[in-house]
Amino acid sequence: MNKHTHSARREKLRPLLAREGLDALLVSLAANRFYLSGFELHDPQCNESAGYLLVTRNGPDWLLTDPRYLDAARRLWDEDNVFIYAQARNEKIREFLAGLRLGTIGVESQALCVQTWLDLSNGLTLKPTKGLVEELRIIKEPGEIEIIRRSCRLNHEVFGLTPRLLVPGKTEEALAWELEQAFRNGGASELSFETIVGVGPNAALPHAIPGTTAIRENELVLVDMGCRLGAYCSDQTRTFWVGDKPSERFQHTMELVRGAQQAAIDIIRPGLPAREAYLAAWNHLDRHGVASQFTHGLGHGIGLETHEPPSLGRLAETTLQPGMFVTVEPGLYDPTWGGIRWEYMVLVTENGCEIL
Repeated sequence: MNKHTHSARREKLRPLLAREGLDALLVSLAANRFYLSGFELHDPQCNESAGYLLVTRNGPDWLLTDPRYLDAARRLWDEDNVFIYAQARNEKIREFLAGLRLGTIGVESQALCVQTWLDLSNGLTLKPTKGLVEELRIIKEPGEIEIIRRSCRLNHEVFGLTPRLLVPGKTEEALAWELEQAFRNGGASELSFETIVGVGPNAALPHAIPGTTAIRENELVLVDMGCRLGAYCSDQTRTFWVGDKPSERFQHTMELVRGAQQAAIDIIRPGLPAREAYLAAWNHLDRHGVASQFTHGLGHGIGLETHEPPSLGRLAETTLQPGMFVTVEPGLYDPTWGGIRWEYMVLVTENGCEIL
C-alpha cells in the first residue's frame, strides 16, 4: 500500500466524522492507525503505544509519536505534520490538541485507556466512538483481497506439509514450532496468532495451548494456525486423524461439523444478516442433537487483525456485503474425547461467496 492509498482512506473517513458531529478523530487502535497512515501495525506491548493518528474533518492530519519513531514517521509522513512528544506524553498531547482548537474530538472507546481519557479530558471536548474506521476496513479493497489470498495460499501450503509432521511421540509444542518455521520459510513476517495444537482431549479446548502432550497413534490432532503476509492475516483450522483408519466417532463427528459448515456457506451472500449464517450451522447441529457441543460463534472477519468485524454469531447485527472476509469454523467438543473444528476463509462476492 502506498501514501495515496492511505490518503484516500482518510478522505473516506471524513464524511463519517461529519456524520457523527466530530471535528477530528484521535486514532489509537494500532490496526486502524496503520490502515489510515501505513505507520506501525503493532504497538510495542499492551501498556505502550507507538503513537496516534489525528484525522480532522477538513485536514490537515497529524501523526503523533515519540522520538524513537521519528525516522520511521518521516519515511511515511510530511514532517511538518508530525508531532513528537517525549516525557509527560499525555500532557504534551493534550496541549497540542488544545492548540489546534478543533472542537469535538472523537476517541476510539475500545482502544483508549481510561487514564489517557482522564488526562486528555482536561480542557478538551472528547466523544467516545466505536467502529468508525472499522466501518471502512470491513469492506476489503481489491489490493487487500489479493494480499489476503496470498496469505491464505501460504496457509494451505503449510497445511499440506502437516500430515507428514504428525509423528507419534512428537509433542504439541514441537509440532507448533515446526509449523511456525514453515510459515517463516514461506515468506510470512510472523504468525497471525500463536498456533493452536491439541492432541486428543486437549482438542476440546478451542484455544488449546501447545504443551508436552505427545501425538499418539489412533488419535485426533486439531491444528488451528495462520500467518501474516504483507500485513494481512490468514486463519484456518483442520483436524487430523493419526493412524490408518479413523474411528467411527471421528468420522461421524467430522461429517456433522463439515455439514454445519456447508449449511452456512450455502447461504452466505450479499444482503444476508450475518447471524443467519450462524443459525444455519447451529440448526444443522441441533437437528442431530449435538448443538450443545458447539460452544462458540461460527466465525469472524479477518484482515489486518485476526479477529475483526464482521462477527458470525447469534447476536451479530451486520448484513453481509461484497468484499467482506469471514471465517466459517463450526466445531464440536467433548472434554472426555476431544474436539473437531474445520475452518475456511470465505470472501463474500457480488452474487454469493468464494472459499479461499
